[in-house]
Amino acid sequence: MTTIANTPVYAREDSAAPGVIGLAERGLVPDALLRAGIRRQCAARLAHERAGGEAATAERFQALIESLRHSDVAIHTDAANGQHYELPPAFFELCLGSRLKYSSCYYPRAGMTLNDAEEAMLALYGERAELVDGQSILELGCGWGSLTLWMAQRYPRARITAVSNSASQRRHIEARCAALSIRNVQVITADVNTLALPESDYDRCVSIEMFEHMRNYATLLGRIGGWLKPGGKLFVHIFTHRTLMYPFETDGDGDWMARHFFTGGLMPAADTLLWFQDDLHIEGRWLLDGTHYQRTANHWLARQDANQAAVMGVLAEAYGDAARLWFQRWRMFWMACAELFGYAGGTEWGVAHYRFVRPAKR
Repeated sequence: MTTIANTPVYAREDSAAPGVIGLAERGLVPDALLRAGIRRQCAARLAHERAGGEAATAERFQALIESLRHSDVAIHTDAANGQHYELPPAFFELCLGSRLKYSSCYYPRAGMTLNDAEEAMLALYGERAELVDGQSILELGCGWGSLTLWMAQRYPRARITAVSNSASQRRHIEARCAALSIRNVQVITADVNTLALPESDYDRCVSIEMFEHMRNYATLLGRIGGWLKPGGKLFVHIFTHRTLMYPFETDGDGDWMARHFFTGGLMPAADTLLWFQDDLHIEGRWLLDGTHYQRTANHWLARQDANQAAVMGVLAEAYGDAARLWFQRWRMFWMACAELFGYAGGTEWGVAHYRFVRPAKR
């Protein structure tokens, strides 16, 4: 039976790992060889999760669904901050696109730049979430404000409430709002486990790559249902595997991704959220193949490499003497994302969009 791992609270490690991983962290493994190793790990993950055949896989999936129902809404929210969100914004300005969209972008055409793909995905959210001017919109997990600021500019009469677990992200978004003379945004710093908001106050709730950090979707969707007006809608963007679901664990020698970048995280299946419709009902679902995220992550890597000197300066501020180690770890993270989502031509892992509705009568 699969259960949620009791993952240890994040503690940053500023020395290279032993063995081959440590060689890679010190930049002693060529990128082509490192990417090949990542693809082998992807194949091993699929074999592990499918061990025992379809019946055993389905039993483990069902057991994990039940575990999620009894979990906290989110675990180790401090780890997400330490691993991603409390880094200086300058790091992400050097690696991400101009919107600072720290999630998969959308490449419907060949030859698109990272900035083009950011704009394309943001526009797709507006369409699929059915956003219109004048709405009251709640964004859960607003990151560096890519969607928050896009909505504020696109829908100037909307009332937008953005929620982040990171004080540095709040300060960044507030500064951008001031610079752009945006006055229809309120940013809240809060842990989603204890977030309290007015009942029946929002026409829309949107959330981009936050649900992968969540566990108890039944409770979370119930709370969102309470915050939405009758007939209000929730739009969610998450990365997924097409059929499998598994937690990122740090037991034993530890999973490198879980230890350094995704402590307490979950890889949902494309249908995971469909098991939690007590309060909100599914209205639409869309699947994007993994090549969109593959291209996004490769663009992030290219920008980090192109801005190496400036990135090293920022990482020295964040990591001190371990800056060079973390420069390579971030490179490895981008490569791991690119190879995971690009695996088998993007047919295994990808991105899912969902639109849920709160019934007019509950």
